[in-house]
Amino acid sequence: MSATATASTELTDLLSTLAKHRGFLRYTVQGLTDEQARQTPTASALSLGGLIKHVRNVEEGWMRFAVGGAELMESVQEDWVDGFRMVEGETLEGLLADYEETAAKTERLLADLDLNTAHPLPVAPWFEPGASWTVRRVLLHLIAETSQHSGHADILRESVDGQKTMG
Repeated sequence: MSATATASTELTDLLSTLAKHRGFLRYTVQGLTDEQARQTPTASALSLGGLIKHVRNVEEGWMRFAVGGAELMESVQEDWVDGFRMVEGETLEGLLADYEETAAKTERLLADLDLNTAHPLPVAPWFEPGASWTVRRVLLHLIAETSQHSGHADILRESVDGQKTMG
């Protein structure tokens, strides 16, 4: 198998895995009203709509990093308060549409990127000083982030109305 075919297969596998976990997250909120999606039914301040919004924002930020490194990633100011909740005027339907748009954009961008391209990470206490991540590592991080928050969403959904994603 050629290097190009191997890279193409790897990207297909990674994107398929990300799509699967995006699907779990979307499934968890199906049938909810905007009011239910805004609820914070646990000790956490997280809501289901807020999780959708957060995962989308994280994906957008990391894809800016994959394309142009820390400088491009940090070119958009993150809203650390409202980035985790549905604000007045936002709907679950709108947040899901935005998430779908981001997913499509991610897939288009990754089709043109080399998974081995690396950029130095932004300076932050949670990153190892001087470390770099490849586009591959970014994609793996997005899979982990989406999976983790899908689990959070399961707990929130069960707390809202008893519905379980699995089982």
